[in-house]
Amino acid sequence: MKLTVLGSGTGWIRLERNAPGYLLELNKFILLIDCGPCVTKQILKAGKKLDDISAIFISHFHPDHVSDLIPFFFATHYRLGYFRKEPITLYACEGFKEFYKGLKNAFGHWVEPPKGLLNIIELPKKENYSFMIGPAKAWSTPVKHNPESLALKIEYKNKKLVYSGDTGYCEELIKFSQGVDLLIVECSNSEKIYVEHHLSAQDIALIGKRSKVKKLMLTHFYPHSEDENLIEKIKKEFDGEVILAEDLLSLSLD
Repeated sequence: MKLTVLGSGTGWIRLERNAPGYLLELNKFILLIDCGPCVTKQILKAGKKLDDISAIFISHFHPDHVSDLIPFFFATHYRLGYFRKEPITLYACEGFKEFYKGLKNAFGHWVEPPKGLLNIIELPKKENYSFMIGPAKAWSTPVKHNPESLALKIEYKNKKLVYSGDTGYCEELIKFSQGVDLLIVECSNSEKIYVEHHLSAQDIALIGKRSKVKKLMLTHFYPHSEDENLIEKIKKEFDGEVILAEDLLSLSLD
């Protein structure tokens, strides 16, 4: 399982951190997790083509997590070097079809891939809901952010990864992440600015400790949330490895 960070930032526009997006390679099956602004270009920077993407998971419907679905779908209409032949499956919480209907009302058929190339699977708002994504076992669970917000867990070749999406401190994420090899967790808050339904270093330290994960990857940074000694603060409670996400950083779970 290979993870590549396409965007470690937020909706706050920055040169050094793109909006959220992640590639998870499961052999030849490639899952795109979230698709914020400019993520499509980041896919190319990571050495992949748009038609390499096998499936998409959307954690919630905020613009910094979904905006590049518009150019992604728009590109399926072109024959000049890019023409998707294999269908793509998009996983998101129930309500996504209605959200997508709004995109089509705004942009018409240009954001509707040719017939047979897009399958939408809506996931229920149930704790630890199990399903398959390509060759991997997957689970989703609601977290504390938006009504449709879901965390994602992937198991492939005896390795487990959890992506928190945007969330506040909640028991659901702690239970969901028990013992996983890597927890990719948002870090939007700081001691200076604390917004409900997001996490700080102190929150993450406690989540890591209580869930007994092996590694933490911190991401979804605002300038204020990384302007402090994050690793040192987390290490006061958490004994495992702590990684600060950077755009185009890759790591393998073997």
